[in-house]
Amino acid sequence: MALIVQKYGGTSVGNPERIKNVAQRVARFKAQGHQVVVVLSAMSGETNRLIDLAKTIQSHPDPRELDVMVSTGEQVTIALLSMALMEMGLKAKSYTGAQVRIVTDDAHTKARILSIDEENLRRDLNAGYVAVVAGFQGVDEKGNITTLGRGGSDTTGVALAAALKADECQIYTDVDGVYTTDPRIVPEARKLKTITFEEMLEMASLGSKVLQIRSVEFAGKYKVKLRVLSSFEEEGEGTLITFEEDAMEQPIISGIAFNRDEAKITVLGVPDRPGIAYAILGPVADANIDVDMIIQNVGADGTTTDFTFTVNRSEYAKAIAILRDVQNTIGAREIKGDDKIVKVSLVGVGMRSHSGIASTMFKTLAAEGINLQMISTSEIKISVVIDEKYLELAVRVLHKAFNLEQAA
Repeated sequence: MALIVQKYGGTSVGNPERIKNVAQRVARFKAQGHQVVVVLSAMSGETNRLIDLAKTIQSHPDPRELDVMVSTGEQVTIALLSMALMEMGLKAKSYTGAQVRIVTDDAHTKARILSIDEENLRRDLNAGYVAVVAGFQGVDEKGNITTLGRGGSDTTGVALAAALKADECQIYTDVDGVYTTDPRIVPEARKLKTITFEEMLEMASLGSKVLQIRSVEFAGKYKVKLRVLSSFEEEGEGTLITFEEDAMEQPIISGIAFNRDEAKITVLGVPDRPGIAYAILGPVADANIDVDMIIQNVGADGTTTDFTFTVNRSEYAKAIAILRDVQNTIGAREIKGDDKIVKVSLVGVGMRSHSGIASTMFKTLAAEGINLQMISTSEIKISVVIDEKYLELAVRVLHKAFNLEQAA
């Protein structure tokens, strides 16, 4: 007998029929003698509907009240799944975040989990119940409802698995695992049997939408065995996310990630002096704008420098406006930007022991006439910024160049 935490996303519980299908899957695990905790998202589109509804009353909804409102989406699905399980003759009980006692900080709409009191869940699991928990939500120390931000139900599932010391956390989505890249762009993309936490963390941070990055961080920190599966397929082992030391010989490249939501900003002709990077990025950070790739080039005269960085495309206009406000203060000659770029990244722990990855990547893209605007590397990834019109071509040719369609 194992203790299993299963998380189902919004498309998996998008209507009553799909909720019944989830109940049947849960029932099969119970019939095998397992203890099961189920974490649910709201029905697909429901959170967006609630946010839009709030905005009809208040153009910038109060964060505390917005959390109260959007948290109701998960309450609907946990109640419906519990009813579906009861209808099948199983004992089931639903829990909101407050009823579990998932304690978070007080950062409304993007709270972080501080602690979980799993006592109530353990008691009901030992009594034979299926525990059905609302994802995406908790309470702060004063009892205010909080939400964990987009994709927060994944984090709830992994956090519960860590608190309960579950044997496995299964994330059910509308895909049947983690692929070498997006199959919609490269039909030959291959499903991975395993991927390391390091690689999955990079893939998530670089644009892969399979798992929310905070959930991967949580799983890695607490060594939660994580598996990605499809809620629409009866069979299949999905993709197991594991530790590098647990895996056999790793392929050089495990996957290609990409992010369309990128914009580039260049600050030209600023004085080349200590503190100039802070003078540029400080006001941007103060506005809670995250900066990704950074390049600094010293001018030919040795007295000025050009400073280039990327931000999320949704924050591009705001960042440009901030920098133009301080342009004279920092002594910049010009502020330029480009919101028609994308980031393409190779990811693989095998890079640590193989040379020539970057040169193969650059040669492959050059052969297609694709110019590299920025380059960033780490031990297990190489990222390049290119014109967005070349995204699909770049992903296809790199996938072929590194033989990712072939099983390792």
